[in-house]
Amino acid sequence: MDTNIIDNKELSIWEALIPVIALVGMLAYNVYVFGDDALSGSNQFVLLLGAAVAAVIGFLNEVSYKKMIEEISSNIRSTVGAILILLFVGSLAGTWLISGIIPSMIYYGLQILHPSIFLPATVIICAIISLATGSSWTTSATVGIALIGIGKAIGLPLGMVAGAVLSGAYFGDKMSPLSDTTNLAPAMAGADLFDHIRYMALTTVPTVVITIIIFAIISATRETAGSADNTVILAAINESFYISGWLFLVPAAVIFMIIKKTPPLIALMIGTLLGAVFAIIFQPAAVNSITGATSLSVESAYKGVMTAMTVDTAIETSNAELNDLFTAGGMAGMLGTIWLIICAMVFGGVMDAIGALARISQTLLNMAQSVFGLFASTVASCLALNVTASDQYLAIVVPGKMFEKAYADRGLAPENLSRTLEDSGTVTSVLVPWNTCGAYQSGVLGVSVAEYFIYAIFNYLSPFMTLLYAALGIKIKQLTKA
Repeated sequence: MDTNIIDNKELSIWEALIPVIALVGMLAYNVYVFGDDALSGSNQFVLLLGAAVAAVIGFLNEVSYKKMIEEISSNIRSTVGAILILLFVGSLAGTWLISGIIPSMIYYGLQILHPSIFLPATVIICAIISLATGSSWTTSATVGIALIGIGKAIGLPLGMVAGAVLSGAYFGDKMSPLSDTTNLAPAMAGADLFDHIRYMALTTVPTVVITIIIFAIISATRETAGSADNTVILAAINESFYISGWLFLVPAAVIFMIIKKTPPLIALMIGTLLGAVFAIIFQPAAVNSITGATSLSVESAYKGVMTAMTVDTAIETSNAELNDLFTAGGMAGMLGTIWLIICAMVFGGVMDAIGALARISQTLLNMAQSVFGLFASTVASCLALNVTASDQYLAIVVPGKMFEKAYADRGLAPENLSRTLEDSGTVTSVLVPWNTCGAYQSGVLGVSVAEYFIYAIFNYLSPFMTLLYAALGIKIKQLTKA
């Protein structure tokens, strides 16, 4: 909410678009050359090249180097919380693997979630957990990882499963009063929080229902390869881990803490430490397998859990498919994602410093000649900022600040703006690989944005739903006179 939006009046719309066009072109060629390996480092450098192009435009318009560095610094400072969460998610995934929590989720999930209902059930499960926690990130990092594992075990494409996870997770993230974006959007638009949630439900509920129906059809018509092998897979899990419902006390404790508004970093830290304790109590053999020790001692226990928290960890089973499944990267596994976020913030900071973000949004606003045009301009502005600024918060804050007066001048209630900000800014952030959300989710779930993009049905259907309502004049709330 404290984001400083810089407006450089000397910058033309074409100058503002040059870095965007250059970035998109370079990223497209880079992905063409490197394919799925583009996120391993080359995309990060391309973002810096895009920032360099923006800096040249800034120098030509007499924007100082100091101002650009200040905006870059401000942007990077704003991601410190996200970076720390990423590191803790990596450590949590490691301890939840060796403690048997994730294997237990997969074990019971294979028995409960039949392949014929797996995808719609995944959407519903993630929606409920995200609604309760207010966090799509936490949902993905906990139950999302387990569902990815189950989906892989039954032979579903990982992109398909990740799309179902994200569809449910972002439904809850949008609708939960505990969510930061759900609070940010009405704050930017000048709307009441619970009025915003009720009004947002008008577009969000139909969208998630359509999403569930589509996934139900996909599940019903797709043949899965895992159902016949479940017995073999279950036996292999049992051989390598002690499976027990008591292990679910750890994720239950984390979810409870977040519901009680415990700061995510504290909740994730406690979840990581509890996972480590449970690993020592329930999975001494798994801990020993990491260190090569023959018996559990204070030293081997410490070394085992610290290794799981910080670096690559793998638990071997008698089933080759599960060997790939039961791996975790620890905190080190998140460094590539953190690298991407930092480079994205460099690009967004320079774009903000030279006034390009404000210029692009202002141009979109000037193009709105009707109520539908105003909604469409808001959607386009949010999408553009998710691509250029690489951050969903900027995609809410910048259009929210710039369009608030325009909605009021048209006699439209602020709930129209806050709903549109969420329908287009919040959910589409995960569809952009270099956006903080896209980088985070692909890193946590281990599935590239390109793989899950087409299956993140809820995320790309949401902006179309809000535009449909605007075009047909459905539930367009007017300002009430005092």
